[in-house]
Amino acid sequence: MSFPSLLPMAVLPFPEIDPVLVQIGPLAIHWYGLAYVVGIVFAWWYAKRLVSNPRLWPNGKLPMKPQDIDDFVVWAAVGVVLGGRIGYVLFYDFARYLANPGDIFAVWQGGMSFHGGILGTTIAMLLFARSRGIHAWSLFDVVAAGVPVGLGLGRLANFINSELWGRVSDMPWALVFPTGGPLPRHPSQLYEGLLEGVVLFLVLRLLTHSRLKLKAPRFVSGAFICGYGLSRIFVEFFREPDAHIGYLAGNWLTMGMILSVPMVLVGVWAMVTAKALPRHTPT
Repeated sequence: MSFPSLLPMAVLPFPEIDPVLVQIGPLAIHWYGLAYVVGIVFAWWYAKRLVSNPRLWPNGKLPMKPQDIDDFVVWAAVGVVLGGRIGYVLFYDFARYLANPGDIFAVWQGGMSFHGGILGTTIAMLLFARSRGIHAWSLFDVVAAGVPVGLGLGRLANFINSELWGRVSDMPWALVFPTGGPLPRHPSQLYEGLLEGVVLFLVLRLLTHSRLKLKAPRFVSGAFICGYGLSRIFVEFFREPDAHIGYLAGNWLTMGMILSVPMVLVGVWAMVTAKALPRHTPT
């Protein structure tokens, strides 16, 4: 039940946070760019800790060297940025970029796709693992375990930028976004950041350190892919779809849901088929 006359009293004020963290002349550091950098640095640091802990791996044998993770950071950054941008162009606004191809390179205007980013990173991991003779699924697992932190920070940056806001709502925590019109909306960026960032990281931490699932290659990466897909599908019910795409069916089906369903299926397959490597028995 809605009470329009009381609605303005229940709406929380949108926090006034400048999307630009620091600006020195023409050089500007945005919260969104900082989220990408911090997310990549954290995933790099966390992956190095995982591959330095023999207790987490079959027979105590480390799958790769910490130096391999150092070298992979550049590959990962390229995969995230290129994949995220190309994915956004293809999945979300292809007609616009087809008419204005020069805009593809205007990354400062925004426009990154997580689904494209994960595809780009996956290709980078496959190529890197092959070049170093590393078990590809083990590389997927250690990278996936630290990614949720960057996802959570990215959604927080979306909130600061007043973008990707939610559907109109009369909930007491609804916000009137500066770019979202006069009506209060769900802070869906925070919902997504909580699920993809905090909850998913804690689940993966439980799997790696308590359940020792790094000993079963592809289980952790499967849990990450499935967990992200389920989180995204859930939040899409509260998130306003992109204006140039809208709903694809009825008043509920969105492009984010369609792109996330295959992720859930692949993630379930990876977890179901993952098998622990046999323990070495001394003779």
